[in-house]
Amino acid sequence: MSGALVPLGAAYYPVGDVQKTKSYAFLLLKDFTLLAFSAAIEPFRIANQLSQKPLYRWCVVSEDGRPVRSSSGVEIAADAALASVDRDTVLFACSGNLAGGNPAKSTLAFLHRHFRTGGMVGGICTGAVSLAQAGLLEGRTFTLHWECHPGFVELFPNLPPSKRRFEVDNRILTCGGGAAAADMAISIIRKDHGDAFASVVADMCLLRDDAGANLGQRTSIGAALHTRNPGLIEIVKLMTDNVETPLSMADLAEKVGYTKRHIERQFQRCLGVTPARFYQNLRLDVARGLVTETNMTLFEIAAACGFNSKSYFAKTFARRFGHPPSRVHHRRRASGEKA
Repeated sequence: MSGALVPLGAAYYPVGDVQKTKSYAFLLLKDFTLLAFSAAIEPFRIANQLSQKPLYRWCVVSEDGRPVRSSSGVEIAADAALASVDRDTVLFACSGNLAGGNPAKSTLAFLHRHFRTGGMVGGICTGAVSLAQAGLLEGRTFTLHWECHPGFVELFPNLPPSKRRFEVDNRILTCGGGAAAADMAISIIRKDHGDAFASVVADMCLLRDDAGANLGQRTSIGAALHTRNPGLIEIVKLMTDNVETPLSMADLAEKVGYTKRHIERQFQRCLGVTPARFYQNLRLDVARGLVTETNMTLFEIAAACGFNSKSYFAKTFARRFGHPPSRVHHRRRASGEKA
């Protein structure tokens, strides 16, 4: 790994003597998310710039040392191949979908060996998929992008991801991607150099310094629905938590202490849709994610989303999205074969 980059800048914030420059390697996997990758690096660059000291250094690696194409189509050159990463370097896997960039078995073996010999590993956006495939997440607290949670749980039923923006579990660091990658990097800087310095780094990133790990990845249900109605929010939460085995209207009414008629009126008044249709659409949205991101059969997806009939599932899917699930399924398989 080359020396640390210490660029000049107008802003300055002094820190103490640097005992050792910390090293990070970012393993780019096919279709990685460019936003999350750059958001993870920039706070370290800003820390060096503010302090005018080599606090951090980083490099970009790929499985074979060749450039890697991001999900936006932009290719990023690698500094070296994965095999060049030493044990003292924190190794982050960067990917952008539930396939996790389809890392080679040798890559998963390297991740496993790096951790088992004392190294730190991490996952950015959906990088946790690679860590799970490498057998590193059992009994760990971790996260990945919320969009991939349903599919991840289907693939790894014994590995429930956290809904928080990022997680630090001893030598395993994971984040949900996007701005959460910067939040995680700033938390590392805070631990290394204190609150005041980390706050200035956050200011330079134009980020709120209180956007820590304890915040969820998604907007609250109430904010998303544009309502403060506690009963309605509770019902939607129950629906969200019960996709595979949908609750009946009678069950929902009993759990929140409302009549079925009152629930129907609240949904129509606040959301302009019946509770039954809202619940069905919610399950179909989960199903679309599974169709797009997993290799599950349509029968398995229908069952996982509470549809007893594959034909009825296909009919309602087409009504919501304008095309049958088989079209997305076939398109995904075709693109996978080309890759």
